[in-house]
Amino acid sequence: MATYPMTVQGADALREELVYLKQTKRPEIVASIAEAREHGDLKENAEYHAAREEQGFCEGRIQDIEGKLGNAQIIDVTKIPNTHKVIFGVTVTLLNIETDAEVTYQIVGDDEADIKNNRISVNSPIARALIGKVVDSEVEVKTPGGVVEYEIISVEHK
Repeated sequence: MATYPMTVQGADALREELVYLKQTKRPEIVASIAEAREHGDLKENAEYHAAREEQGFCEGRIQDIEGKLGNAQIIDVTKIPNTHKVIFGVTVTLLNIETDAEVTYQIVGDDEADIKNNRISVNSPIARALIGKVVDSEVEVKTPGGVVEYEIISVEHK
């Protein structure tokens, strides 16, 4: 069975969501279904059907999270010595050689990626180009807008 890399923070966030779904959301949905049942005829009871649909989504998400956590390879980058090499979980600062613009990304698992918070998937084109490179290396990244050249300024294990 394949394992999927995940940061400690990503695994913690999934565990928190799982606890919320099981201990809070699931009981709320069950109560909604019970209340809707009391309204009578289930064939024409929109509240009942909406609650059942929500229950299906909730149970599906619970299974999804449990599956992801079960197959996760949780990597704590803070426990790995910093060799200034880009690996999963590090925070890397890049300099766009053409524009002199700096950008910082953390390389995370697919489910943790959030470009608004500068967290990119290990499977993204930028991360794939960076993995294995060291500080002061120049890297060419193929993007939809063409090739962009970056210099790796720093690699941090946060």
